[in-house]
Amino acid sequence: MLSKPVIKEVLAAAMSTGGDFAEVFVEDRFNNSIEMVKGKVERSLSGRDFGIGIRIFQGHNSVYTYTCEKEPQHLVEVAKKAAAALSGIPKGMGIDFAMESRTPSHQVKIMPGSVSKMRKVELMKLGSSAAMSYDAAIQQVVVNYLDYTQNVLIANTEGRFVEDQRTRTRYIVNAVAQDGERMQNGNIGKGSGKGFELYDEIDVSWIGKEAARMATTMLHAKSSPSGKFPVVLDNKFGGVIFHEACGHGLEATSVAKGNSVFAGKLGQKVASEVVSAVDDGTVPNEWGSANYDDEGTPTQRNVLIENGILKGYMIDKLNSIRMEMAITGSSRRQSYKYAPTSRMTNTYILNGTHKFEDMIASIEYGLYAKYLGGGSVNTTTGEFNFAVQEAYLIENGKITAPVKGATLIGTGLEVLNQIEMVSDNFDSGEGMCGSVSGSIPAGLGQPALKVSEITVGGREEA
Repeated sequence: MLSKPVIKEVLAAAMSTGGDFAEVFVEDRFNNSIEMVKGKVERSLSGRDFGIGIRIFQGHNSVYTYTCEKEPQHLVEVAKKAAAALSGIPKGMGIDFAMESRTPSHQVKIMPGSVSKMRKVELMKLGSSAAMSYDAAIQQVVVNYLDYTQNVLIANTEGRFVEDQRTRTRYIVNAVAQDGERMQNGNIGKGSGKGFELYDEIDVSWIGKEAARMATTMLHAKSSPSGKFPVVLDNKFGGVIFHEACGHGLEATSVAKGNSVFAGKLGQKVASEVVSAVDDGTVPNEWGSANYDDEGTPTQRNVLIENGILKGYMIDKLNSIRMEMAITGSSRRQSYKYAPTSRMTNTYILNGTHKFEDMIASIEYGLYAKYLGGGSVNTTTGEFNFAVQEAYLIENGKITAPVKGATLIGTGLEVLNQIEMVSDNFDSGEGMCGSVSGSIPAGLGQPALKVSEITVGGREEA
């Protein structure tokens, strides 16, 4: 990608005005995406993104720039222009790169780029057909397929020199059910850090049917009640609340600036004692996993909360300097166009000891949230507002009628402390997470949780 002599020359230019640290990030990425509407391919794109990012630290400040050109003299000039934003006395610098030798944890058996588009389209048709044939109410089905392979090289003035390859593939079905003027959609997908072998393990027809089932179920559902009552958040996509309302507040990006409700609370109780949570970038072939983060630090399993006690944050290099705390292998970015910062990888609430059936049986009147949708979060306060894609009433200890239009409203700390029961049925899901360093693949997951009380927005009174 770039030779070591060239990288050394670029780093020397970046340090020419007295910087404390400099880094080069090289990315070479191959992308494929296909969109199918009602069984017909509407869009198919393939492309390659290549670029180089250069970052410089001086104290607590940083400068970042990037370019798409890799000609050595051009890179040196770009580094010098970035360095010109800083002023100081140049330091003598000798770099002895030590090539990292870490056994890759995320083996890919079938590179997606080696599979024909025809084969990918065949899989898309299976999901589309399964959804369209599920019920006469299904009027529209959109299937999206994507895969990419990202090759990165990261080198810095501390002698770090690593290369990594990340391959990801994802399959999503969105089904729309209609009855007169009423419309409801169902959206189900699966993503992984695996190659095309993923499709030997998942059933794309089931994904299509599940999306259609959700849409038709919600089409005929009555409006959700409103008020404060117990809620059971199902596994997998229930984890989006912890990710958004709590996870972002545990990233050093906000903690270092004091813009987090979790700042200064290490060792304190922040959740119910039945809650333990981790962020783990080492899980083999998971959606948010990698061998190294985007600063070249090996990923690791970081305990965030243990039995309700706050144990740690997710910390990148620059914020480790600001906070005087250790780096946690949590630095991520969308591409070479973004400077990295602390971000989640795969963020999970761990299994408990309760049974899902006992959670439901313990509630006289409440809500069962099977699938969560999108929402909004204030990462400074943890306040959230999430739509529920599929929900049901819980009455006299049983799941009964489906309800639509439910919204969960609260704060991350409030929910963490009101979790009464944690089941033993952990499952994981995938999403795209947006923040200051762009949109990145992030894994999420949890077992089913019983929250003693959440404010539920709906059109009917409870």
